[in-house]
Amino acid sequence: MQTDMTTGKKQAQLFTVQNMVKIALCIAFCCVSAFISFPLPFTPGLVTALTIALTVTALVLPPQLTFIAVAAYVLLGAVGLPIFPGGVGGLGRLFGPTGGFYIGWPFVCLVESLLKGSKVSFRRYALVAVVAGVPLTYVGGLISMMYVMHVDLIQGMAMAVFPFIPGDIMKALLAAVIAERVNRMLANR
Repeated sequence: MQTDMTTGKKQAQLFTVQNMVKIALCIAFCCVSAFISFPLPFTPGLVTALTIALTVTALVLPPQLTFIAVAAYVLLGAVGLPIFPGGVGGLGRLFGPTGGFYIGWPFVCLVESLLKGSKVSFRRYALVAVVAGVPLTYVGGLISMMYVMHVDLIQGMAMAVFPFIPGDIMKALLAAVIAERVNRMLANR
């Protein structure tokens, strides 16, 4: 038996129709939000709304479903669907300078989902997204940027971390607002 974090009720199966619909909606949200992106001239990374969708997914779904949804999104993009930021897909994106972001997202979102707790709380969600989600996201991206582009830590941080901090904090807070509203709505059903 598994406890559903949004309703507190025990469920006999992980893959109920309701859970499958939630996963599908979160994947669709990720796919659509990835098209809202733009490049920065001094980094191969893109500023994207995808990080909002990933954080909302982590804060709305229970941990197991979060991992499944985000891993499925990454897998769909890896097999070639043009659903990654910039409207691209394929394995090349996973092995490029920003590949660490993609590979890390299922694990980062899992951690966020585990840390969110069972109580619907904007403050808790915002704290988890800003203090855990944002820095953990940078770890994978920084590693891949340094490895693929053969740059040192400071250069890697200048390309993969520093330019994105203010925007990522704002996106994390927006995701916390959205997730709180969605979870309150689901709790009142």
